[in-house]
Amino acid sequence: MTELELGTYLREHGILAEDLDSWKSACQEANDRSSIAAKEYRANLANERAKVTLLERELARKEKALAETAALAVLLRKSPGVLGGQGRLIPLSERQRAVTLIAEANSAGVNLSCAVREVGICESTYERWRKAGGVDATKASPKEISDAILEDKRLTRVYPTPPNALSDQERAEILKVCASPEYRSLPPAQIVPALADQGVYLASESTFYRVLGDAGLNKRRGRVALPRRRSKPNHVAKGPREVWVTDISYLPGPIKGLFYYLHFIMDLYSRKIVGYEIYENESSENLATVLKRATLNEGSLAPSVLHSDNGSPMKGTTLVALCYLLGIAASYSRPRTSNDNAHMESMFRTVKYCASYPHDGFASLMAARVWIEGFVQFYNEEHHHSGLNFVTPNQKHNGEDVMILAKRVKVYEEAKAKNPKRWINANTRNWQPVVSTSLVPTNQTTTASKSTTAASDALSDLNLTSLP
Repeated sequence: MTELELGTYLREHGILAEDLDSWKSACQEANDRSSIAAKEYRANLANERAKVTLLERELARKEKALAETAALAVLLRKSPGVLGGQGRLIPLSERQRAVTLIAEANSAGVNLSCAVREVGICESTYERWRKAGGVDATKASPKEISDAILEDKRLTRVYPTPPNALSDQERAEILKVCASPEYRSLPPAQIVPALADQGVYLASESTFYRVLGDAGLNKRRGRVALPRRRSKPNHVAKGPREVWVTDISYLPGPIKGLFYYLHFIMDLYSRKIVGYEIYENESSENLATVLKRATLNEGSLAPSVLHSDNGSPMKGTTLVALCYLLGIAASYSRPRTSNDNAHMESMFRTVKYCASYPHDGFASLMAARVWIEGFVQFYNEEHHHSGLNFVTPNQKHNGEDVMILAKRVKVYEEAKAKNPKRWINANTRNWQPVVSTSLVPTNQTTTASKSTTAASDALSDLNLTSLP
């Protein structure tokens, strides 16, 4: 449309040129905004599609991991147990069950190396079992793979007879000699030398035992009791007068070969020496007297357990009867196992390595009793025991250790507040009270907590706002 035609059109329709220009500008702006909005929409749509793609991938990955975990859980629940072990003969039924479970877990997405590890075999063993059946694992089902598994050939293999093996006639001769009236009450350890004195050699002593065992004739005879395995004593003291330990030790006398006998009873929880005495001999009566005295000193409160070794004084009738009367359970160490009464052995070491201990021997029984009286007083009231976090046995026995250790925590916290750079790990020394003691020592330290928070709580509970 030319300018003349446009002017004619405007006059004909009653439109001003300015209105036409404004309408044109508004239309162009609207078209521009639509174009920008379309571009933004397309950009946002692309971003959303990318996010959806990432989320779909993440969901697929998590679903796969969840399926693998579920399959692995099923494998663990149905697994026949650990089948591994070098040279172990695994029955055919266990092989088939294990292979079925591994194949099902692998088809569900579980990594093969992880699946075989949970069953207890290596990947090469699984592959050897599968290949022996001649089945393609990529095409066959788990049941087909399992049915093709073969039995261990060692079960059906016929081994050649060694050239040095005994013949049936020689075995029969050994059995005949052992059953003869002359030797039927003797063990092979005596039969073989007796035959050698007669100029006869049939076989070695170990071969005699093996042949008799194969024939079922090597049974235990005589009145000797069968050896038995004793369990480890597992007493844990969580308070005073729960577990006491006792033992007897030698003290040198005035001359060589003369000894006095130190009878000790110690509280396992607090390490307090609750009973002691020195006698010229060791006996169950003497130890019972010490136990009576210790019980009276503790307010007639007997312990729940009295542990000792297997010495005759500890198993004597007098002491056993007294324990029964007082309601004390007697506990004993395993034979030839000193660690079962380690706390008492450590106590004797402390006694005999004391600086004032007379290594040349005590002049008399009275001198020994006077010395041990001073030692016990020092040990119970002054000795700061490392196993109790450096409080005295009396303080631990009377429950005073909580307040003492809480004061130490406060001292360290104040020192840390003054110069925190000196505490590199930001933790002060552990001043927590020992809450329990095991009869058989372990490498673990049983305390209320490894941090100082619990002690700070105890400090506030005790209303210790400042040090005395």
